Amino acid sequence: MDSDKEKFVLIDGNAIVHRAYHVMPRLTRSDGTPTGAVQGFFSMILKIIQELKPEHIAIAFDSPSPNFRKELFKKYQSQRPAMESDLSPQFGIIQGILEKAKISIYAVDGLEADDIIGTIAEKAKETGHLVYILTGDRDMLQLVNHKTKVLAPVKGITEMVLFDEEKVREKYGIDPSRFVELKALMGDSSDNYPGVSGIGPKTASNLISEYGSIENIYKNISKIKKKNPKLAEKLEEGRENAKLAHQLATILTDAPFKYDFSDCDMKNLDVSEFKKALEAYDFKTLPKRLNDIFGENGKIEKISKIQMKLIE
Repeated sequence: MDSDKEKFVLIDGNAIVHRAYHVMPRLTRSDGTPTGAVQGFFSMILKIIQELKPEHIAIAFDSPSPNFRKELFKKYQSQRPAMESDLSPQFGIIQGILEKAKISIYAVDGLEADDIIGTIAEKAKETGHLVYILTGDRDMLQLVNHKTKVLAPVKGITEMVLFDEEKVREKYGIDPSRFVELKALMGDSSDNYPGVSGIGPKTASNLISEYGSIENIYKNISKIKKKNPKLAEKLEEGRENAKLAHQLATILTDAPFKYDFSDCDMKNLDVSEFKKALEAYDFKTLPKRLNDIFGENGKIEKISKIQMKLIE
């Protein structure tokens, strides 16, 4: 049974830090160091550990170096504003605490966190793990399958939607494996790349349901033209955009970087150092949460009164 499988939690570091920053109040340490995103981030991580009791955990961050998508499309993510001045240092604080806790961090030149997660998730699936991906990035839904689910925050840091295959079909009308095809037709304004102009979610979903893929849509363009000349015209005009968007939206599942599942084993967690690192930033509740979750022997013993609310 799936419930007997070992769980591997993969966390989209950048997405969750940004989420925490925008939903948490502006907290500071006694010396004025900003810590709101730090508290929100670790509150979410501890809830996930507490609820899922994973055997493995890893956190992926985007590399500051240019990635291959930027090389494909110069305007990729170019509209994004500069990082807020009080958020930037909190990334370093978070990564420092993770290192002291001995929670594995991955950041690879030329790759986004998505590609790191996609690659580790694929390998974890092959080894029989149940994979849970914590992210606010809907692109990750393409990775959902019978052994991989996505947890997406929808309200604050406590309410999340659990996307399994059925939930993706219910929400978007397509199988998760076809999510890239949807992005290819619609583009992505948050990443600043266009799709096929004039095609919205419903039309895109209908086309994918009927033809399965971008490639097959264009193989059947003459058939589409007979049924709907205007739609065929839009598709023909947006052919190059669709091809580019497909490349940009596709998460790598075989990226070339070194990783070792033994490094991600929860048995490596140093609860004592984790607690000290949190206390060094004047946190009171988070160290108590560690005690609640792990007890004195460093193992997950009991469930806290604070439950993560999942919206089914």
